[in-house]
Amino acid sequence: MRTFVDTVTLTERVRGPVLRPGDDGFTAEIAGFNPAVVHQPDIVVGATDAVDVAAAVSWAAEQGLAVAVQSTGHGQLAAAAGGLLITTRRLDEVRVDPVARRARVGAGVRWRRVIEAAAEHGLAPLNGSSSGVGVVGYTLGGGLPVLARSYGFAADHVRAVELVSADGIIRTVDAVNEPDLFWALRGAGRIGFGVVTAIEFDLFPVRSLYGGGIFYPASTTFEVLHAFRAWAPTLPEQTTTSLALLRLPDLPQLPEPLRGQFVVHLRLAHLGGVEDGERLLAPMRAVAPALIDTVAEMPYTAVDAIHSDPTDPFPVHHAGIVLRDLPAEAVDALIAVAGPHLEVPLAMVELRLLGGALARPVGAPNAVSGRGGAFSLLGIGPLLPGLEQVVPAVVRSVLDALEPFAAPDVALPNFQGSLEATGGPYGPWSGTDAERLREIKNWYDPAGMFGPAEHAPAFTAG
Repeated sequence: MRTFVDTVTLTERVRGPVLRPGDDGFTAEIAGFNPAVVHQPDIVVGATDAVDVAAAVSWAAEQGLAVAVQSTGHGQLAAAAGGLLITTRRLDEVRVDPVARRARVGAGVRWRRVIEAAAEHGLAPLNGSSSGVGVVGYTLGGGLPVLARSYGFAADHVRAVELVSADGIIRTVDAVNEPDLFWALRGAGRIGFGVVTAIEFDLFPVRSLYGGGIFYPASTTFEVLHAFRAWAPTLPEQTTTSLALLRLPDLPQLPEPLRGQFVVHLRLAHLGGVEDGERLLAPMRAVAPALIDTVAEMPYTAVDAIHSDPTDPFPVHHAGIVLRDLPAEAVDALIAVAGPHLEVPLAMVELRLLGGALARPVGAPNAVSGRGGAFSLLGIGPLLPGLEQVVPAVVRSVLDALEPFAAPDVALPNFQGSLEATGGPYGPWSGTDAERLREIKNWYDPAGMFGPAEHAPAFTAG
């Protein structure tokens, strides 16, 4: 641990708290959603606005310190070791323009607040499966929404980004102002070009949808998975779907039929109306009897019920790949390594149908690297004591089993897991895109304050 002689200067420059290890509130300030990632910074600043962020970054430059950033910590990839950690959870602005159908959101905001603010005007954002996730990290990593096939990636609809660069300047970045940086931030935010303090993005006229989930028993895994692989690609763009193999804990908050069970969970979000949705879902309802079926018309504010993601912090490891297709051989391979006959520490193995609007380029090109695949495959395991080495190996074995079906040069950075496992910060990109990102990184962060060009920065990770 280094000693700072100029900490007083930092305290004078910012309005938010300045904390060091051992100070009251230090542990709570650095805590994120995933307890498996524990930061160990030399000093932490709880920024209250973009001016605080700029002052903290300028101070770090004077001290020769690396800078890491955290809002909610849902997507944090690696722990910060030393240096300055800026927490942005106090940047909580949410402003909705119902006429322009646009929102401006601070870096500390989670999706739940945006969903509720937009719903007052009959609008919805392109949030992911859990409204407890931070807006900025999710979006700038690409953002795979609940309505993905209808509207594409969340990053496709970002209109402006407010960012503090390594020189301490607060910049407004959009298609006109610093367009190269705008291209990079929308999809490659994890590389670390600066500290994002706010973003502006489009909202969509969605009040309700036909959605929810169907839970099937373990005994139907083979039938449900094979039916899903044949059924999902036939769906129209108005329908977004996924399927997960879940090993659920025996907890009282879970419905009795699901406690401590292996189940297959089909998720659906359809924008074409109830009657149309019922018709489309009928083949999957006919495959096997359901333990629970919650699919029905719902207000968009109830969107969390589709995936029913955990809401409490829990230490996990995750990694994923994108598949070019899902033939019967791929399904058999998945069941062989993740099916109910195995006792393995896998909390979830998920397949998400891609395509639709996700596959199309957007008017203002960006660095999203996930176009062109048919399905995403994600594995998640609990990093409980004694499983720290086992879980990553088990998750990797699932991905390896389906690697023959992987889509070349297609990746979803938010789902990939650790940067080391994906070839470094530029691993999700290939060819000219990777080189362009390196050049932009070196231009805006030449000293590697937010992470060296070939190393993992912390950045705002959700």
